[in-house]
Amino acid sequence: MLPEGAHVKSVYLDPTTGIVAALTNSSNKLLIDSSTIDTATSLHVREHLSTVSPLSLFYDAPVSGGVLGAVNGSIAFFLGCLLSDANMPRLTALLQTMGGKVIPCGGPSLGLAAKLSNNYLSGIITIACSEAMDMGMRAGIDAKVLASVFAAGTAQNAICDVFNPVPGVCPQAPASNGYRGGFRVQLMKKDIGLAMGMARSVGARNVLGASGLGVYAAASEATDCRDLDSRVVYRYLGGREDYF
Repeated sequence: MLPEGAHVKSVYLDPTTGIVAALTNSSNKLLIDSSTIDTATSLHVREHLSTVSPLSLFYDAPVSGGVLGAVNGSIAFFLGCLLSDANMPRLTALLQTMGGKVIPCGGPSLGLAAKLSNNYLSGIITIACSEAMDMGMRAGIDAKVLASVFAAGTAQNAICDVFNPVPGVCPQAPASNGYRGGFRVQLMKKDIGLAMGMARSVGARNVLGASGLGVYAAASEATDCRDLDSRVVYRYLGGREDYF
């Protein structure tokens, strides 16, 4: 699991130090990459490996669930293969030692397509949740009461329920720990950028993407937000943190 496509290329394809250097024509390996990168790079790595080691199979399997999910062993793997893939039992048994769900998303790179779609939605919801919490709190509603309203209404979402961006609402959320220990804001910037690139490549229209990317790009450069959990956009947007 690596930060960017360049790292994945290096780890797999470097002729001297990469995984490809250990493969032969008769190797029979399962190669599972859980990085969140662009789909083109993943497909390129897969194709190159298949020419060197036709019997080895490369799968994209990015994850979701955050640091909390990783600690609890409940993260979900989005697997780039068909449910009918002959390796599904082996892949599922292996990945379930680390996570709670293994979801086959279709063919190669579709696990990544699912992850980028998920992170795009998660990132946009985080901004909307931050704005809605701040708006209601400024109107005089207690933060925890407002979160319970969202949980009971049509605005219910996992960001508000589990990763609430307002400090103190969810005790285990990064926001309640100084926005430390979560999914860094720079990584959310990267993922939304990748998602928008994928959207362009498939002809999808993202009306919220540019605004969302702008928020995460600016928060990534802000000295009081950089290197912190992506829900720190609540701070970047001017939300109150001293209400309790």
